[in-house]
Amino acid sequence: MQLQSGYIKTTSVQEQRRIHFFGAKCLYHAVRGGEQVLAVAAIVMDEEEPLEVFENSLMLAMLGECALALEKEKLNERQQEISMQIQQEQLRASLLRSISHDLRTPLTSISGNAGILLGNPEVLNEEQKKGLYTDIYDDSMWLINLVENLLSISRIEGGTLNLNFQAELMEEVISEALLHVNRNNVKHVIQTELDDELMMARMDSRLIVQVLINMIDNAIKYTQDGSHITISARRERHIVIVEISDDGPGISSEEVKVRLFEMFYTADNIHGDGRRGLGLGLSLCKSIVNAHGGTIGVKDNIPKGTVFYFTLQAEEVNVHE
Repeated sequence: MQLQSGYIKTTSVQEQRRIHFFGAKCLYHAVRGGEQVLAVAAIVMDEEEPLEVFENSLMLAMLGECALALEKEKLNERQQEISMQIQQEQLRASLLRSISHDLRTPLTSISGNAGILLGNPEVLNEEQKKGLYTDIYDDSMWLINLVENLLSISRIEGGTLNLNFQAELMEEVISEALLHVNRNNVKHVIQTELDDELMMARMDSRLIVQVLINMIDNAIKYTQDGSHITISARRERHIVIVEISDDGPGISSEEVKVRLFEMFYTADNIHGDGRRGLGLGLSLCKSIVNAHGGTIGVKDNIPKGTVFYFTLQAEEVNVHE
């Protein structure tokens, strides 16, 4: 370790007086933790006499306490690193366990239906073939959505997700999301309500579209056929509040409402096709909305149903454009 010219650490006042470099202004003490130097303390001396025995002993005692505090801080940092590593390993294990379980059903369905179409095309009528094609399409789209969610979560958790914030029209973003929602949307009544057609918000549109898709798909999956799903947006001062409401059975448990946005939490709900789902959609929505500086939540829809909502930073409309 290189030090500036000046006094160096000594064991006695005599040595302090004897070991001196021309132009010295500081007396240096190493703050050690075992064999490791954690810091260096510099005492400005100028033209003053070296420290007396009592002052030097007091200084060494203070530096000893500093060393203990620094060692404790380093130990805490190491424990936090170990804790984060354990959490990452648990997350990885849970992800692999969930994927291996939940991918088996759609993949088996796709391969089975494809095998039937390849092996027995002559014994199937057009309606039966169309049904098998539809099942293959639905399962493949479910897998594509799952992969997109997994990739987005990995980018967010790894800190490699680059956000491209721009002012976007809410009407256009919602319309784009509705083009990609679950094809079962035809079994529900979906409508859009906007307080202002020119309402704008600051966002990365591709990610907010994904949030809307996940939330609308969630409403489609967990409400009965014929239910009403409404996507609304309104402005309150400097924020835009987006809500996806339905008139389905609702969520009665407060505990479930609190945990819905946790990764891998599915509240023991089973989809109509028998797939449980990984519980990644709403967790991803929360990560994306938080990255936008917004809030996300769920509440009851009066008289029945559920409302999922999130907020974005509002943007002013430039009338001169």
